[in-house]
Amino acid sequence: MQSNTLSDILVSLNALTADRAEAVKLAEIQTGKPQEAILREQNLVSEEALVKAKAKYYNVPFIDLSTTPVSPVAMGLVSQEQARKFKIFPVSVDSANHELVLAMAEPLDLATVEFVEQKTGYRVRPAAAMADQIDENINKRYSTTLSQEVSAALKEVSTEKNVKTLDVTRDTGIVRQERISEVVTHILDFSVKARASDIHIEPLERSTRVRYRIDGILQEKLTIPRELHEALVSRIKILSSMKIDEKRIPQDGRFNFKNSEQEVDLRVSTLPTSWGEKIVIRLLKKSGGIPDLPELGLRGRALKNLEDSILRPHGIIIICGPTGSGKTTTLYSVIQRLNTPKVNIMTLEDPVEYKIPGVNQVQINTAVGLTFASGLRSFLRQDPNIILVGEIRDQETADLAIQASLTGHLVFATLHTNDAAGTLPRLLDMGVEPFLLASSITAIVAQRVLRRIDDKHKETYKADAPIIADMKEALGSLIPPTFDGKLARGIPSPENNNSGYKGRVAIFEVLPINEKISRLILERAPASDIEKEAKQAGMVSLKQDGYLKAIEGITTIEEVLRVAQE
Repeated sequence: MQSNTLSDILVSLNALTADRAEAVKLAEIQTGKPQEAILREQNLVSEEALVKAKAKYYNVPFIDLSTTPVSPVAMGLVSQEQARKFKIFPVSVDSANHELVLAMAEPLDLATVEFVEQKTGYRVRPAAAMADQIDENINKRYSTTLSQEVSAALKEVSTEKNVKTLDVTRDTGIVRQERISEVVTHILDFSVKARASDIHIEPLERSTRVRYRIDGILQEKLTIPRELHEALVSRIKILSSMKIDEKRIPQDGRFNFKNSEQEVDLRVSTLPTSWGEKIVIRLLKKSGGIPDLPELGLRGRALKNLEDSILRPHGIIIICGPTGSGKTTTLYSVIQRLNTPKVNIMTLEDPVEYKIPGVNQVQINTAVGLTFASGLRSFLRQDPNIILVGEIRDQETADLAIQASLTGHLVFATLHTNDAAGTLPRLLDMGVEPFLLASSITAIVAQRVLRRIDDKHKETYKADAPIIADMKEALGSLIPPTFDGKLARGIPSPENNNSGYKGRVAIFEVLPINEKISRLILERAPASDIEKEAKQAGMVSLKQDGYLKAIEGITTIEEVLRVAQE
């Protein structure tokens, strides 16, 4: 049965109870006011639910402007004054069908639709959007718009594309560099302001999308016309000292970017895809320093176990976790703590991410034979006290790291395993002898990175009963006696990119190698037995550490389950 009133649709969306809907209908008959006015007056539903219901009622799409990428070409068609006057925001353009998607506070305002169609020459496809999001986008997006630069660059491309004859007196069809330079500057400038760690510039069939990894999650923020992709790639390649004419193989490069806020080191990687070259830029801050271990999220027994291990003069400490779990940052924090003029610290990295004064950092270069194994062999002739091996990838590197630790060196290394206990069977599978492993490894750290709740915009709520039960079962005796089932969550705002999160924090499990675990290594025991023994010895697991941080209001339960659920 088709819902026929606004309140019926809100009931179908689970935003309003059936009883409340009947009361709204009754009030409509008694007062003569429309249902929308009654719902707003009595504050019965959220603004978002109301706009979604209106969209369904009017049979138009709903657009969430906080997560929708914006096309500079579309913004070039409607001025800021017009957008503000009519409460509209241009979202995207379909050049093939000559259509303009327009976010509107009132999508049935036919006079506005007709005005925009006459002004732009495009057929308007209206979409419902929240009024406050439209205002926010008008204020924020138009101040940093690329519409003029993109429109001017597009004209240069399109006029050249229409020229069929070879005319040596004309330009070569290359977009003027200053236009594209503005586009690149805007992309980089936004990444710094948004605290992004990576930028993805990806060619699609009809456009190029720009995504930013903010607090570990990719967010699409911009779409650029397909015609500008080649010029954009060429500009970034020139800055990165890459070969512009080589488009068949991946390339790597780097350059620096400095704006009014800070200077960042950019690592650039290109990759040929079916629609053109994709570019990924990794941002490495030059300022801000390396965080201390407690700042990363290490505390209590886990922190003490790691600190005890790094103060030993020899042995291996392994940090494990998947790509992007913050292993390198943790290693740098440890190295920073040990870095004094009295010790010789040498690192083998791929790539060297941050330069640390006083530390001898070596970049892996497989093209000339400098691998983790060959570099480690050379290190032992350089009289080191502390060695950092970026990653143990094979038996040769593992054997050399163990030999170095047994001959009086403190060795740090990373490994791609899911948890601390799983590291030992992995090394045994690589062919490392159990007796060497048992006598050399002093501690294993597993970690994940999750998003931190924005402290300035947060609220508490009562967690569901199954979640509370799961937390109590997982934590056991670790659960704080004051825990009453209330957890925290972020409130989306422009300051936190409408995510409710700002910044990141790590969760850890630190497995110190005691006598019983050494015996299990010699017996080639499975990871489950090692983990059981470690927990009996007091190890806090990743999930337990995550739950404790959720109870403290540092992160949300959803983040913990996203990264630490087995």
